[in-house]
Amino acid sequence: MQDLLNEIRSCTVCKEHLPLGPRPIIEAVEGSKIILISQAPGRVVHQSGVAWNDQSGKKLRDWLGVDEKTFYNPSNFAVLPMGFCYPGKGKTGDLPPRKECAPLWHHQVFEKLENVKLKILIGSYASKYYLPKSKHKNLTQKVANFEEFMPEYLPLPHPSPVNRFWRMKNPWFEESMIPEVQKIVQEIL
Repeated sequence: MQDLLNEIRSCTVCKEHLPLGPRPIIEAVEGSKIILISQAPGRVVHQSGVAWNDQSGKKLRDWLGVDEKTFYNPSNFAVLPMGFCYPGKGKTGDLPPRKECAPLWHHQVFEKLENVKLKILIGSYASKYYLPKSKHKNLTQKVANFEEFMPEYLPLPHPSPVNRFWRMKNPWFEESMIPEVQKIVQEIL
């Protein structure tokens, strides 16, 4: 696993498309229990090199009901973004993750993982990639019907502050689903 992670962290496949250059962010060990499949690192994470070391990460840890020590233990949580590097800024947030990463690397990482209990799909990019044949066409429907994808997948919205309007329009998510998510996570850990 460590050799593969080193290879991924050295990847420069799409360097000419990255405004800050390549800095692949990934964390995993063979025994990782929960895989966080997310969008792509933001600018703050790119600069620090630490996954989810931003406001989105703080909200995600709240949703999962875990502290930083638990979250950053790769035996508990692996970090496997759809795009491993910061893609740049768009009009209403970051650009979409680069399309090269997931097809190139994800299957190789999954081949090394021996103890996966749950794959949490964070945001629409991960959900579309891993649940392409779902009858639920948008992320809100997938999240609302998360039981249909269990026990393998758990779709969640992205915890970005930009998504605060989605959370305001869908109060059921934090009122009733988050306690369920926390229970699932605690049972796995």
